Amino acid sequence: MDRYPPIADHGLVGDLQTVALVSAKGVLDWFAAPRFDSPSIFAALLDHDRGGHCRLAPEAEGVTYRQLYYPDTAVLVTRFMSPDGVGELMDWMPPNSARRPTDRHTLMRVVRAVRGTVRFTLDCRPRFDYGRAAHDLRLDAAGAAFRTPGIALHLQATFPLERTGDDVRGTVTLDAGQAAGAVLTVCAADGDAPPVPTEEQLTDDLWSAVNFWQDWVSTANYNGRWPHMVRRSAITLKLLTYAPTGAPVAAATMGLPEQVGGERNWDYRFTWVRDASLSVRALLDLGFAEEAVAFTQWLSDRLRERIDLPGERLQIMYRVDGDPQLGEEVLQHLEGYRGSYPVRAGNAAMDQLQLDIYGEALYALSEARELGRVQAGYHAWQGTADVLDWLADQWDRPDEGIWETRGGRRDFTFSRVMSWVAFDRGIKLAEHFSRPADIERWRYTRDAILKQIMVRGWNGSQRALVQHYDSDVLDASLLLVPRVGLLAAKDPAWLSTLDAIDRRLVSDSLVYRYDPAASTDGLPGSEGTFSLCTFLYVDALARAGRLRQARYAFEKMLTYANHVGLFAEEIGPSGEQLGNFPQAFTHLSLIMAACTLDSALDAKRSG
Repeated sequence: MDRYPPIADHGLVGDLQTVALVSAKGVLDWFAAPRFDSPSIFAALLDHDRGGHCRLAPEAEGVTYRQLYYPDTAVLVTRFMSPDGVGELMDWMPPNSARRPTDRHTLMRVVRAVRGTVRFTLDCRPRFDYGRAAHDLRLDAAGAAFRTPGIALHLQATFPLERTGDDVRGTVTLDAGQAAGAVLTVCAADGDAPPVPTEEQLTDDLWSAVNFWQDWVSTANYNGRWPHMVRRSAITLKLLTYAPTGAPVAAATMGLPEQVGGERNWDYRFTWVRDASLSVRALLDLGFAEEAVAFTQWLSDRLRERIDLPGERLQIMYRVDGDPQLGEEVLQHLEGYRGSYPVRAGNAAMDQLQLDIYGEALYALSEARELGRVQAGYHAWQGTADVLDWLADQWDRPDEGIWETRGGRRDFTFSRVMSWVAFDRGIKLAEHFSRPADIERWRYTRDAILKQIMVRGWNGSQRALVQHYDSDVLDASLLLVPRVGLLAAKDPAWLSTLDAIDRRLVSDSLVYRYDPAASTDGLPGSEGTFSLCTFLYVDALARAGRLRQARYAFEKMLTYANHVGLFAEEIGPSGEQLGNFPQAFTHLSLIMAACTLDSALDAKRSG
């Protein structure tokens, strides 16, 4: 087994409360339960020796591998081809869309021989609490039970298992047409083991999962030019959303580096107000109103809970249940992916001041206003109005900005842009629902913000809006300006800004967030192009009418997806995927860009 397979060399499975990553060689090397943000049970991606893994694959020499999804599902198929035969592994988790959390989660692993004879080996080595907690193992005819305080992992297989120290191993030889299964169940430490599954039960469960995903994705109303990638992105967003609350996490993983060997290694298993708010438009564009409503309800709860309390009205990120405590710690015993240390659990950026989040929150509520089931309520509106009344006194402050830099607070232009959005959308909501509001004050503040942006955020030498006041540094976050309506998509000032971004931040259609060498962000090292920003660039180009350039950039970016259509956070200098994986922000921006580009191309064709 590879010590550290490429980050992109994985598929994602999940049950709508947590997820797992399976490498293209059949290794389960990331799994945290019972929630996305729980301590890991398998984390070989962060430390090959200490993290733990569960491998189910042939032992033969000369095996080649191929991994794919069963069409329009989250059922992952890994195919093994050898001189002796062809085998397949199917991985999935039974989806659970209930609005109630559970501590019991199941991952199904079924192998079969397609041709010839294939000998499969199972090697299960859990390492609880990020590899810090020892476990007890009990092995009998019913299977293996790995127990540690607070949590247990049960392993049942349809073939014999044997003990190897505190781990378990088993082998099974299959002829063409034969199948075998192994089922991993996580539950409370005192939870009962499930019964050993029969082949019929495994088959029924598989088709139940297939039907769930195909039925769900069939409700999407996307009829554009890139259906496969849009549907895969939608399924990925669904997998990364915590069903009990409707809150999406930023990514499935923690600690995967933006630069291999570097220290830009963060925990992304939380709900960022920014990322999740922008997902509302992407979901609505595809017709997934239920998911949009669930998140706006979660967001409205966050807006209401600090009414009349001192301090900030929103935190930039929360746990999926709304808990604001995300204390960061360094897991000193883990070496990190390919030596990318430190490995951090939790995220200290929770305490940063990022004023743009108020704009993203109001953007989400405004985009979903036609649903009318959340923000139209009087008590929900009180939380919204309180935030805007408070923001009218607080918007003009330096902050850390959208990219969570650790180099000190500045007057970031994007933060002002989204503050403008907050008041603009708040005014529209108040008028749409006829709700009580200090609209004159909000309108005055909105207009004052716009004037300040165009005076202090405009750099004459660059002929562009810049990252922060009194600088000439460009920032790709500003590619959202035409989408949110601060400037029209063909306004000369915006087109000049787009040209400057094209000159300074774009490399063969891929887009950097900013230049760390020109804008000190408080962290050593470099980073790759940011996949979110590339899709925002496509969106901006399409809105500006530069359709040939937009389509080229979009379709070129699609070639950087991994073998099953997933994207990490960044694309490195050699074209490799870097950062936490897969990243929800990238997939939602893919959907946004595809919808915008489709509309622009359709309009040109019909015009």
